[in-house]
Parts: sequence; structure tokens; C-alpha cells
Amino acid sequence: MTTTTTQPPSQPDRPPGRQGRLPRSARRHQLLQAARDIFVARGYHAAAMDEIADRAGVSKPVLYQHFPGKRDLYLALLDEQIKQLGERMFIALQATSDNKERVHGAIAAYFEFVDTEGEAFRLLWESDLRNDPEVHDKVEDGFAAIVAALADTINAESGAGPAQSHLLSAGLSGLAEISARWWLERRNDQASDLSKDQAVALVSALAWRGISGFPLQSDLRLDIVSE
Repeated sequence: MTTTTTQPPSQPDRPPGRQGRLPRSARRHQLLQAARDIFVARGYHAAAMDEIADRAGVSKPVLYQHFPGKRDLYLALLDEQIKQLGERMFIALQATSDNKERVHGAIAAYFEFVDTEGEAFRLLWESDLRNDPEVHDKVEDGFAAIVAALADTINAESGAGPAQSHLLSAGLSGLAEISARWWLERRNDQASDLSKDQAVALVSALAWRGISGFPLQSDLRLDIVSE
């Protein structure tokens, strides 16, 4: 007679068990990853520190050793995501001296950012805490730094001047953000047959044709009065 042993069903979403000591930086990274998952899934207001600690596989006191409260944890996570997007943009702009390739890299940076695991980009653009003054200022300051970096590239290519270049840079950033999010929401739609590389190439071509249309020595002025 053969005895069959039945294995219990797997539980892929079950939080890990309590973990041993880690270096402080590694523990902080682990806690931020757990917080990212919970905040994205639940939103700030519905997220609980108990759930975040459980997700990270640590006790609540350990979580509080690193972050005194939920708000501190959320702000630290925002800082991390803003830094990641800024670093992607910096690398793209420093990787080449060809301005056409820089524009392509800037567009690609947004697409790569929204396509990262965990969809943490939603904390920047879709957070239920965006009306909080500190959160709003933190996100806006991060985007302002990105716009300023892009403006330098646009000014170098078009000669449009600082104010005009900043406006064009804000437009380029908005184009990249909205396009990337639109693509992400539809990438698994059978009616949409655009890979990420194809989408980046298409949006980059649109942006470059607009920016490169400005003369190197622009006569654009803010005080131009339309006829």
C-alpha cells in the first residue's frame, strides 16, 4: 500500500518570518521596500505600521527604531523615490554630449522609473497625501531640480534663454511623465502593441522635433506681444 503525502498549499503573499540582525543600512532598505508595497497597495491613510512591520518580517519596535512614525517613514520613502528619478535623469544627461540622445535618455528615464518593481512612482503622482504641504513641497522641489537640469540641455541646443528653456523643460517633463504612465497602464492590453523601447522612441522623436526646431540663436523674448 502506497501512502501519499499531501503538501500544504504555498502562500506566496505571506509575509516573511521574523529576521535576525542586519546592518542598519540594509535594515532601512528592507523597511522602505516593505513600506513601499503597503503604501502603494493601501494608500497612506489606510496603511498601518503593524502591517508594514509584518511585511518586513520585523517587530514593531524595530520599525520604530528606524522611523519614529508613519509620516517619517512615508517622507523617507518619498525622498528615496525622488532621488531615484533624479539619478536616472542625471545619468541620462551625462551619458552623452549629443543633445538628441540626451532628450531620448530623459524620456527613457521616466519610462524606466514607472516600470520599476512595486509601482512606487504612484507615491509621487497619485498619493492620497499630496495635499499635505510638506509632501507637496518635497515632490515639487524634486521635480523642479529635474526641470532645471533639462533646461540647461534645452538652452544649450535652442538658445531660447533661461525662462523659455525652463518652460520647454517643464513641457518635456510633463510629456514624458504622462506618456510613460499612459503606456504602463496599457502595456498588457492586446489592442496596444507598443514595447517600452518603441514607446520611448516615438515620444522622443516628438519631443526632439519640437525642441530642435528652435534656432541656436533664438530671437524669442518673453516680452513679445502677439499681433
